[in-house]
Amino acid sequence: MSITTSGVAFASFRAAASGGETAFGAELVKEGFAAVRRFLEDFRIYLQKYDEEEADEAGRLLARGKAALPNPGAVSPSWAEIWREYEGIIGYKSAIFGSVPAERRSGEWQVLLDNPYTNGNIAVYPALTFLEAAYMHAYFRTGLEKNEIIRMQRIETVISHTGADGTSVRGRFLS
Repeated sequence: MSITTSGVAFASFRAAASGGETAFGAELVKEGFAAVRRFLEDFRIYLQKYDEEEADEAGRLLARGKAALPNPGAVSPSWAEIWREYEGIIGYKSAIFGSVPAERRSGEWQVLLDNPYTNGNIAVYPALTFLEAAYMHAYFRTGLEKNEIIRMQRIETVISHTGADGTSVRGRFLS
């Protein structure tokens, strides 16, 4: 069976006993770009979803992934730093888990990115769960530039409207 099928490569990698990483990686490379891409994408999905209880497992999987595919940049230059990125995500997520007690993780969260020294827009990722926000924060933090600021914050009160709800005053006073 081809390991390019979504989820198959990463699921079998997770289930396999430690020690077969070299053979697994050789099979990935043999199947080509699509197999490696699918494996790395499924690994990223795992990094997005794992919770605090799996943090140690995430670190072990990263070490095994590096052993299986020590030079993913040889398959595609865009993956030359993928293990460093994934290592940063795991480290920053662990720091977040250690900074926010479990009883304070409920509710709505958001992540903000800003560079106050440019005229660029602030990027805001609202309406996230704690795990989604922890991943987004960790993901963006791995590539944070010197003047950039990242914030992960829990929202206490939300008041939300859309223009479609008919409550806009636009046009009411202009006619």
